[in-house]
Amino acid sequence: MNSLTFVGTVITGEGNGKRYIELPWVKNQIREKLGFEAYAGTLNVELSEASAKRRKLLNDAESIEISPTEGYCVGLVFKARIGQIDCAVVLPQVEGYPRNLLEIIAPMNLRKQLRLEDGDEVEVTLSF
Repeated sequence: MNSLTFVGTVITGEGNGKRYIELPWVKNQIREKLGFEAYAGTLNVELSEASAKRRKLLNDAESIEISPTEGYCVGLVFKARIGQIDCAVVLPQVEGYPRNLLEIIAPMNLRKQLRLEDGDEVEVTLSF
């Protein structure tokens, strides 16, 4: 498996991704492990039913780990693309985290860069 594509709908998140990305140790690890400064926020994509079923394949896929400081969870990160834009998918390893949601980080505000609004469909391709 060299790549895996997911389809979903843009939704507004709760702001937890933004708070996580702004943590200094998270920012540093993203810079070191992914090679970019992450925009302070995530693009939230609610997966289609078919894509949500395929998401379980990520459990066995090779990922980049954001190692937490005490009191925080591990974040598994996968390099990805939306169209021509390099980005990354972050999967927080939190009990009860929705299995039909992807949180996407990039060096820019993806919503503005791609002119996305809630309800727009996007295709996210993860590469391994």
